[in-house]
Amino acid sequence: MTHSNRMHNTDRPTDSETRSGDQKDERCPICLDPFKNKKQLKCKHEFCKDCLRQAQEATGPICPVCRVVFGKIIGDQPDGRMSDYTMPSFLPGFSDCGTIVINYEIQSGIQTEKHPNPGWPYSGIHRRAYLPNNKEGNEVLQLLKRAFQQRLIFTVGTSRTTGIEGQVTWNDIHHKTSMFGGPDRFGYPDPKYLSRVKEELKAKGIE
Repeated sequence: MTHSNRMHNTDRPTDSETRSGDQKDERCPICLDPFKNKKQLKCKHEFCKDCLRQAQEATGPICPVCRVVFGKIIGDQPDGRMSDYTMPSFLPGFSDCGTIVINYEIQSGIQTEKHPNPGWPYSGIHRRAYLPNNKEGNEVLQLLKRAFQQRLIFTVGTSRTTGIEGQVTWNDIHHKTSMFGGPDRFGYPDPKYLSRVKEELKAKGIE
């Protein structure tokens, strides 16, 4: 009986054989049907061309499986102005260099179809942020400029601090709006901030 069971078990396909057989019937991870006009992204994930187009219309050029950005993301940030200058005073944790000061100005206006309440007004803002004036700080500055050009720094929504709707708010790319006070006060010192904000920018295709 034992010998018979062993013989029977050897007749079963191995896991590798099963996977090999499945590869002949590859399916789109979105619609779960066999591929139609298959398209492969740079991350090597594959989709039906129409499925990928619909996903891109919904969430932007982001792989639905691994979230790698495969195109240029354009946000819904209202028109505004970004400028910067340097000053000699240093930030806590960066005593060997001066400071980059970033100014953002977004004027008040009317919401578009991309915003929560098209046709309603929104209130503009003026925000100031700080970076160390060293090599990495300047790299982050250039990345932030690209993000601003792609309308990714701000959006229109509900203020997290006041709860008021129709406000220009930050859009998940964190800034240091104070020179001091540490992370709890959105300031320095914060040794991991520069690497953290670069990861946030990378998640939006800015690297």
